[in-house]
Amino acid sequence: MAATAIVNARLLTMHPVHGARAVIRRPTAANLGIIERGHILWESHRITAIARGEPASLPKDCTTLDAGGCLVTPGFVDCHTHACWAGDRSDEWAMKLAGRSYLDILSAGGGIMSTVRAVRAAAAEELTALLARRLAEMADYGTTTVEVKSGYGLNTESELKMLRAIHAARAHTPQRIAATFLGAHAIDAEQSDFVSRTIEETLPAASRLMPGITADAYCEQGAWTAPDCTAYFERARTLGCPVRVHTNQFHSLGMVERAIALGAVSLDHLEACTDAEIAAVARSGSVAVGLPATSFCLGTPFLRARELVDAGAALALATNANPGSAPVRSMPLVIALAVRHLRLTPSESLIATTWNAACVLGMQGECGSLAVGKSADVVLWPFRDERTLAYEVSGALPEAVFARGVRAGTRFR
Repeated sequence: MAATAIVNARLLTMHPVHGARAVIRRPTAANLGIIERGHILWESHRITAIARGEPASLPKDCTTLDAGGCLVTPGFVDCHTHACWAGDRSDEWAMKLAGRSYLDILSAGGGIMSTVRAVRAAAAEELTALLARRLAEMADYGTTTVEVKSGYGLNTESELKMLRAIHAARAHTPQRIAATFLGAHAIDAEQSDFVSRTIEETLPAASRLMPGITADAYCEQGAWTAPDCTAYFERARTLGCPVRVHTNQFHSLGMVERAIALGAVSLDHLEACTDAEIAAVARSGSVAVGLPATSFCLGTPFLRARELVDAGAALALATNANPGSAPVRSMPLVIALAVRHLRLTPSESLIATTWNAACVLGMQGECGSLAVGKSADVVLWPFRDERTLAYEVSGALPEAVFARGVRAGTRFR
């Protein structure tokens, strides 16, 4: 692979103190690691130089892009998505517009279960093709690493089909993909032993297919209870699987404390957190993952992110891309919503969508910042000021997106 350099750039490296691998709490503009005018060079998918000024020399046959003083950032890390699905839920969107709530639709057999039926009917190759297209669309907005959950199969055969489709999508994109097993996404009322079967059969099968895969669950009224989630996570830990949890989206059911005690990597949603739960999250080693596009799409309360960050919680942000509550591909939109509705600063939002999000996935050694030796996940923007990403809503797309050193997105196919 030929070398590539971007010169005359304003670089946001997001690189923490040398050697640090931990999430950044209470981030400031200093954590952006700004190089006002510099260059970045990569070869064989790895960054080989990043420094101030012009490069003293470049490799032979190096492709050089002159940024003209514009912004270069790490690729976004979208650490919470449901981007693998089949089917369409436009009719349910019309029901929401008519006043039906998300939980009402779910309890009537729609919502997640509607997508479950479509996924079960789809071939793995179809799921892979649909996912590959969505990943390319995400790359158009600057996303170079994507977490993708299963959870629309809800039986062993279909959950494994989803995981295989997610794995197969890696051959269609240079983006980095992290697979997550979400067998505890909803309750299939047609399976009388669904919870026990998921814990004793489907979860171990997923672990055998992808050893060490992260196990996720959705704790909410009409979905998995806190005790059932606890049993599921305890089983996951015996299999060597890290755990994450969707919790407190609409109700506080006691899962925050349970998940923290179980060492959950992240607590996602948290819109319905109490003051005591906010304090508990801040004291914990778990990362809070905010999903503001979901609240925007559903018209429900937003995460109290300002209070979480001020209390010392580690915060990441993600799209929650899915066919029902967050038909969203754009991380810049997430940043714009976070500044307006979560009361975060642009700097806090940028750290939450790069470095901290990479920490959620355990990938901070590869992505989330720009540094020599790391993956060349690099985005060139057509403006100089990073605050533009928060200021503009549906603003300019990147000039160029590189994932592992290779151009990514629908425009570069």
